[in-house]
This record gives sequence, C-alpha cells and structure tokens, in this order.
Amino acid sequence: MRSQKNQDLRGHGARVLGKFADEAKFFKAWVEKPGLTGAVSPSGRFLARMMARYVDPAARGPVVELGPGTGPVTQALIQRGVAPERLVLVEYDPDFCKLLARRFPRALVIEGDAYDLPGTLAGMLSEPAAAIVSSLPLLNKPEDERVRLLRDAFGMMQPGGRFVQFTYGMISPIPRKHKGETLHFIADGSPAVWLNLPPARVFSYQAATEADVKKLKPADVFIGKLRESAGRVKEEFRERTDRMQSEIRLATAKAKQDLRARRRKAHNDNKSIPPLELLRKIGEARRNPKR
Repeated sequence: MRSQKNQDLRGHGARVLGKFADEAKFFKAWVEKPGLTGAVSPSGRFLARMMARYVDPAARGPVVELGPGTGPVTQALIQRGVAPERLVLVEYDPDFCKLLARRFPRALVIEGDAYDLPGTLAGMLSEPAAAIVSSLPLLNKPEDERVRLLRDAFGMMQPGGRFVQFTYGMISPIPRKHKGETLHFIADGSPAVWLNLPPARVFSYQAATEADVKKLKPADVFIGKLRESAGRVKEEFRERTDRMQSEIRLATAKAKQDLRARRRKAHNDNKSIPPLELLRKIGEARRNPKR
C-alpha cells in the first residue's frame, strides 16, 4: 500500500514538474517571438477540452492542429477519441516540433507556417480534413490574414468540417464582413472558459452552403450585427470597470498611506511636548471646547 502511495506521489510530482517545464518553454518562446506565440503559457485543460468538444471523432479524414505548442489540445483531442495516427500537427517553432514528436510519436508533426496552409500542407493530407483546430494568435494578425486562413481551411476540409479557434476576446476574431463583402459561414461560440488564465472563448466555424445562404434573412443579418455590437459594448464595459476598480484600489491605498503618515506625525508631535505642557493643553481644550 505504501509503495503504491509513493508511486502515486512520484507520478503527481512528475506531472507538476512537467507542467512547470511546459510553461517555462512557452514563456521563453513568447519572450523571443511574441508575435508568433499566442500566450505566455499553454492552454489550460478546461480550454483544451472545450476546443476538443467541437471535433467529431467519427468524422472522416485527418484532424489538423495549428500551433499545438507543447500539446495540451493534442492530448485533449486524443482523449476525445481522435486516433493519434489521424493527427497532423503544424508547428512553427522547431523546439516545440521536437517535443511534440517525442510526446506523440504516432502523429505527423510538420514544421511550417500555419498561416500558409496550401503551401505547408501540400501533399501531406491523404484526403480532406475532418476538422482544423487552431491555437494561433489570430488577434495579432491583420484582418486580411485571418480571413484568408479561414478560407484556406474551408478549402481543405470535408463538407461540414469545422474550423475551431480559441480567443482571449469575447467576440469572434473573424468578422462577418470584410472589405464590404459578407462572409458566409456558420459560427458557434462557446461560453467563456473562466477557469483558463486568462479567460477565453472557443469559436467553431463551418462554411455555409447555398441553402444556408438563401435561408439567411435580412433580419438574421441585423440580429447578427446587433449581437456583435452588444459583445463589443460588453467587452468595453468590462475593461472600463476593471480600470475603475484598479483606480479605486490605488486611491484607497494612497488614502490609507496618507492617514497612517498623519497619525505617525501627530504621535511624534505629541511625544515632543513635555508631559506637564501636554496636560495643560488638554485642560485648556476641555475648558474652551469651541476654540
């Protein structure tokens, strides 16, 4: 029994050390290439599970993951039921590629630019992908590149395939309209994953069919715009609230500090007055309370 307990403790310790090591690798990559690494730490397990939830393990074709980093989403996809042999991991950082190859030896690891899917995946897929799961820092990129990535992803997937993307913003990182053109896709946004640090959301995109486009009424377009505007307003309100709370905390701390300084000064002033003189002053104050 004690031996089993010791083994469990060693296993837990190894997992904790592994987590710290992954975070250290991520932080190093972020410091060196902040524009390419989307976060200072790997996705938490709750966010990884939320992303994997949008992938159907029974769907045909490979599952492509963009920017897997140290592999938390990769692991969640395997736990979801996606066979490791079906995984195609596209990673730009060569150190992360070596790490992924060790951790997931049955997956195909490709060192390349995930923002150039046609070039990077040329000849690599035996059939259209079932899904493309992205941890890329989309909000670091211009809108043109984000829209192009989504279009490239739709062109490489089976009909009905999902492009899954997480974001630290509360609204879709891919707009409905681009340069006056309406982008026809079906978007599904998850609830906020508050247990991730920082909190995040997951968006799933599917290409709209001609039938879907015909069903889209002007009222639906208006409601969609209204929802996007409401999301922006909520986000701005949250940012302003956070800023105001920070300012109130700073002002409160400064007021407390000033009060402590005044009390110390009053205490020191009283100490400098001889005891008999202090008693005389107190007596005068009591006899003449209005002075």
